[in-house]
Amino acid sequence: MGTETKFSDALNDDNGLWSAIRVRTILLSFSVLCLSFNTGISQTQAEYPGYEKEGDVSVRLPDNVMPVQACWFWSEEEFKPGGYKTFIDQASIHSPYNLLSASIRLPGRETTSDAVHNQIKLAAEYAADHGISLIADLDVRTARRAFESEYPDELQEMLLLRDVAVNKDKNAEAVIFSKDLSDHYTGNTTHYIPLYGRLLRVYSFAMEQDEADPGSIKDITRNCVVVSASKDSVKVSIPPDGENNRACVLVSFTHLYPDVFAPHLMEFQRKIIRQYADAPLAGVFKDEWGFPPCFDGSPLKDEFWYSKYRAQAYAERTGGRDLLADCLLMHLKVKGREQERQMVINHFMEMSWQRNGALEDDFYHAVKEVFGPNAVVVPHPTWWPYPDLREYMKNGLDWWVATRDWAQTDEVTPFAVRTALAKKWGSPVWYNMFYSTSRSAYEYSIWSYALAGGRINYHPLYPSDLKGIEKHLGLLKGELMQAESRVRLLNFISRSPLNCPVAVVFGHACTMNWATPLYDDVGMDLVNRFWLEGIPADLIPASEIENGNLIVDRDGFVRYGAQRYAAVILYHPEFERSSTADFFNKVAQDKTSLFRVGDWTLDFNAKKFDGNKALPRTVFVSSNIEQMLSEVKKILHNKNIELQTPAIETSLHEFGHTVVSPPAAGYCHLLDGTYIRVAGAHNTSGDPIRSKIKIRDQAVYFDALGLAAVRLDEKGRVEALAAGGLRSFRSGSLKIGLDKRMDLALWKNGQGEWTGVIQGYEGKIPSQLLAITRNWIRINLPAPFTE
Repeated sequence: MGTETKFSDALNDDNGLWSAIRVRTILLSFSVLCLSFNTGISQTQAEYPGYEKEGDVSVRLPDNVMPVQACWFWSEEEFKPGGYKTFIDQASIHSPYNLLSASIRLPGRETTSDAVHNQIKLAAEYAADHGISLIADLDVRTARRAFESEYPDELQEMLLLRDVAVNKDKNAEAVIFSKDLSDHYTGNTTHYIPLYGRLLRVYSFAMEQDEADPGSIKDITRNCVVVSASKDSVKVSIPPDGENNRACVLVSFTHLYPDVFAPHLMEFQRKIIRQYADAPLAGVFKDEWGFPPCFDGSPLKDEFWYSKYRAQAYAERTGGRDLLADCLLMHLKVKGREQERQMVINHFMEMSWQRNGALEDDFYHAVKEVFGPNAVVVPHPTWWPYPDLREYMKNGLDWWVATRDWAQTDEVTPFAVRTALAKKWGSPVWYNMFYSTSRSAYEYSIWSYALAGGRINYHPLYPSDLKGIEKHLGLLKGELMQAESRVRLLNFISRSPLNCPVAVVFGHACTMNWATPLYDDVGMDLVNRFWLEGIPADLIPASEIENGNLIVDRDGFVRYGAQRYAAVILYHPEFERSSTADFFNKVAQDKTSLFRVGDWTLDFNAKKFDGNKALPRTVFVSSNIEQMLSEVKKILHNKNIELQTPAIETSLHEFGHTVVSPPAAGYCHLLDGTYIRVAGAHNTSGDPIRSKIKIRDQAVYFDALGLAAVRLDEKGRVEALAAGGLRSFRSGSLKIGLDKRMDLALWKNGQGEWTGVIQGYEGKIPSQLLAITRNWIRINLPAPFTE
């Protein structure tokens, strides 16, 4: 027998809230099909299914259900006549995939070319004929040469600052070398190569210990000589100086990459999207957008993304300040100008996430305008899959403002980010693009993700010695696709994300400001402790308060999307605007308990501000994680909020950080009260589940394999259930006992009528199920893949 649990939805009883969320969820779910999935079930049948309809039974989910996603990276094989058919043929038979993200990252294959357009169009048509929808990667980075040709003056620059010693009696020389920048878009094609370099400015100053004397700083650019300048390096000769002992040389290298602040970038991106308007695509995507990659996050702060357009935008927002002069200040400690330096960094970094977020949002709306409101925009905005200094430099940590239809992340992005994004976008599930060298890692992740309200977006095996399509086919072997088929049953009944009663709201400006000891800390140690104790917590930047997305609802709860929080921890609020204090003063203490970690002494412009006093007196202040955890547990206990299965600290230490994730077996609750139990720790396709649980004092019995989920209505009656390998189920008046195990889902539709789906079952539907309803949909399991 399973552990008895109780579930309270006391935090989420906002009248009218769920009706609004349901409408959005339904719209988003239907957006999976913007043209036709060709599921084998007609649209009429999907809406009003009858049992045992004649005709083919599809392997794929119906149109109005969240899809099973996978990635498809093209090689030159796909460009041969009919070359795209091979993978689609295999995927349509041996996988449940019904939404493929196709990306082309090959030399000489820019998306603006007719050859690429025509082949993508043919592939989309062929995929649709096989019940699979295709979305295409039309990011501007796949057309960099075309952008360079049209707008040669709007390319991204990297500003490099190099300190050199200045001689009193002879010239000094500085040689600054360019960098060859590359990422996942350029592995097989031209890198973000430097095109040319130039000297922008040289400053001299007197350095005392580790600080510059502010009165000594001089612009000596006119006195310096450019000895040589090329795409590879810039060599500068610096004259003698009898007063100053140091100089900083500011050199810019222009790269084959669109300037993030380019005035024509949005229009060029829109033009690419319009070029594909005649292709039957289900949507369009851009992947990991932002500035070019910097894999160490520039720990010395001697590299900045620069352009004349960014300098103009910076001057406009700062009252005419000179960005080059401020780059020196951001790089160099200047005595007596500490707070000015902090202010400059705040503005510079905020520009990053705001501009990148605006580009993501414009891309999203351009896709809708061209392909219609039901087109989907996926996958993820996350590049470095952890909120640290590398992602700060990439995009300013814009994840929460990069507009998507569904929550999307990748690799080992913290679960607290995944669940928070699901709240932000009203997404009933989140997707994480996952890859590994072995299929076994996917087999673990499929169950672990389900235990946090998520699904895998299947990236082919990587890194791998397998070639081409073999990296995709490696995932179709074994029982992984059977496990995915069981988990996808949840998509029929999941209408809300994981319930996370706690939020850690981190200071967005503070964590990105390197002129403070609080730099590069969003509170992940605290977040991980919550998850390890069975308390799912969302991670949200405080900038979402200013954006109007994190709100205080009419009952006094702090809320993000549909999630109401029992406790909110404001983590390192230094540099927050006063509006953050105004926000927390609206919170009803008996609804959301407030905590603070770290003092708040300065506002966004680094002016003195007593934020500690401006916050409510009831805020619990502590820097001790164990004390914070203890207090939060008391609050959850008093509100009858049960803990969930604790996450575990895995053996993975990827991307420089410890990975904490749910196990492959356990239970969780969704926001709408759905109880989910998964068991996949031993058998890939699912372990036995024989459990008795209690939900609001109502007993529920399950005998199933791998998956058992149920939702009760306000009166304790079953409203929905899903199970893999179901043998028996009992709760209240609903009783199911089957002679043969069966994958199924059952739910009440908008008219209060039972509707069900049966998966992979041959033969007549048992009379016991027909007695419940005659509205059954059949779907098949993918055929096992063999060599």
